[in-house]
Amino acid sequence: MTDITLYLELAAVLIATGFIAGIIAGLLGLGGGIVLVPAFYFLFSSMGYESAHLMQVCVATSLATIVVTSLRSVQSHRKRGTVDMDILKTWAPGIVIGAVIGAFVATRLSSQILLGIFGVMGMIVSAQMAFGGLKETGTERPPREPFRSALSTAIGFLSVLMGIGGGSFGVPVLTLSGLTMHRAVGTAAGFGLLIALPSSVSFALHGWALEGKPPFSLGLINLPAFAATIAMTLISAPMGVALAHRLPAQKLKRIFAVFLLITAARMLMKAFSM
Repeated sequence: MTDITLYLELAAVLIATGFIAGIIAGLLGLGGGIVLVPAFYFLFSSMGYESAHLMQVCVATSLATIVVTSLRSVQSHRKRGTVDMDILKTWAPGIVIGAVIGAFVATRLSSQILLGIFGVMGMIVSAQMAFGGLKETGTERPPREPFRSALSTAIGFLSVLMGIGGGSFGVPVLTLSGLTMHRAVGTAAGFGLLIALPSSVSFALHGWALEGKPPFSLGLINLPAFAATIAMTLISAPMGVALAHRLPAQKLKRIFAVFLLITAARMLMKAFSM
């Protein structure tokens, strides 16, 4: 296979992945990273770039795309009035602090450990999506200090270690706090931006001397994967937001939960086989 053919196939896979990630970001408030991280990992591994720090590249690149994806998703949700700015402002400090700590820790972990973290947490998220059964109560009861700070910091920290936006943890927490599902999804999209922006800067400043990375990487962020993904998520994220207001969210989440469970299990098995 010639290099040009390989690059064309790579571009096609990244474009398709980016489109799907954008739909999921807008539809479920997940930031797309829950799809991007395993997709990047299996793609780069198949191309021969598997190394002790490949998962760091996948996590960093996913978070870099989430900066753009979440921004677009937040704009779309704000037009529909489903972003709670008061919650974003009060939760922002803890989320940012957690994201910065998460990036610091992630740059010092191996691919094997990050694979294991994604596998375990992915299964937990899958179970919550399939069986959580969160219901809208209509009565808002947001957590108070110091629990709010601890919770927001944990959301930022765990999200960075998985390379995902704030939706996987933020939507369940906000729904349990009394927000409607649509407001929880819209506000969680803002969490994704707060998580991805500081962590992406940190990842871009690390890993310059590491060998075995995919070509054209800015620190730990792979630029071709970032560009190809963003090209599609800019188009598909608003489509996901529109679908979120039309389709039965719980049924869609359960279907996606099965996909996530299989993916998480594969990554966990990969971690134990290294």
